Amino acid sequence: MDRKKRLLIVSHAPSPNTLTLRDAVAQGARHEDIENVEVTVLAPLDAGPDDVLACDAIILGTTENLGYMSGALKDFFDRSYYPCLEKTQGLPFAFYIRAGHDGTGTRRAIESITTGLRWKLVQEPLMCRGEYQDEFEEQCRELGMYVAASLDAGLV
Repeated sequence: MDRKKRLLIVSHAPSPNTLTLRDAVAQGARHEDIENVEVTVLAPLDAGPDDVLACDAIILGTTENLGYMSGALKDFFDRSYYPCLEKTQGLPFAFYIRAGHDGTGTRRAIESITTGLRWKLVQEPLMCRGEYQDEFEEQCRELGMYVAASLDAGLV
């Protein structure tokens, strides 16, 4: 039997709300109908290039901090960029942003780095903007489920 596909979730979750969103992504990715995907959830400071090299797809999550991604996610990219540059081209990825404002600077920064890595965006970025809303949780669950199901089905 083939090995299970590996989905890595790297998400900065400094508050109860962002932790709830990260857990919703993981819950969606671990949906009972998805049988052949192993999900690993790590904080950005705990994740590194070895984790990226071992995965088949990745979901990134961050807060919007001063119009940019969290320092923790930037640190993850700083440590992972060059070790992964030539080895992860085409890596399927998606991301979500918990943005108190509009999230465009954060999105632009993530897209710039992942374009340099030549990763393949497989889902429109999820922007959880403004005041916290319970619907963000369902959107995050759907994001996790979509990426994991696509990976399970061999679509990404």
